[in-house]
Amino acid sequence: MQFVHFGHACVLLETGSERILVDPGAFSTDFERERELSAVLITHQHFDHLDAERLPALLAANPDAKLIVDPGSAEAVEKLGLAYETARPGEAFEIGSTSVHVVGGDHAVIHQDIPKIPNIGYVFDHGAFYHPGDSFFVPEQQIDVLGLPTGAPWLKAGEAVDFLRAVAPRRAVPVHEAVLANPAMHYGLFQNLAPEGTEVQVLDRGALTKV
Repeated sequence: MQFVHFGHACVLLETGSERILVDPGAFSTDFERERELSAVLITHQHFDHLDAERLPALLAANPDAKLIVDPGSAEAVEKLGLAYETARPGEAFEIGSTSVHVVGGDHAVIHQDIPKIPNIGYVFDHGAFYHPGDSFFVPEQQIDVLGLPTGAPWLKAGEAVDFLRAVAPRRAVPVHEAVLANPAMHYGLFQNLAPEGTEVQVLDRGALTKV
């Protein structure tokens, strides 16, 4: 199995006869140029995993690719007029000769005041590769290569280390890292959840600012 990482959560798997793209989101680059895809898989509805602007063109350029989404993303892709299949935890299916097991079910907790949404992980070929989406779900399969979440509003580095130890793969490939260079998502979280009367003011680097 070979991999291409398009940044953040988006990974292309080449399994020999199949080419499977997972989580083409807004922070990922160049995935829309891919052709001859067998399937596009979505773990959950957040924009950094499902780019609603680029996804239709990607599928139009890959007419034979199946679109497989979690239950929480179904409404979004239906609004885009896209044909899709819904995958649920505990299910298994095949893309050509590649087997896929669906695991997990819930997005990791961002904050107690933010409702949880569905999130599924995909285990390919009985453990050859595992993409957990935005979760720390530990599958029952022995994992060879793990897509290891690295930075997110829901993620603490120590938790990622514990997840890595729990899965114990032969190799871990860091993914979901774009927010480390783009803190705007964290700033928005602070602004949305700040107590009444508190303003979150982001300072311009190198500029004298009155606060």
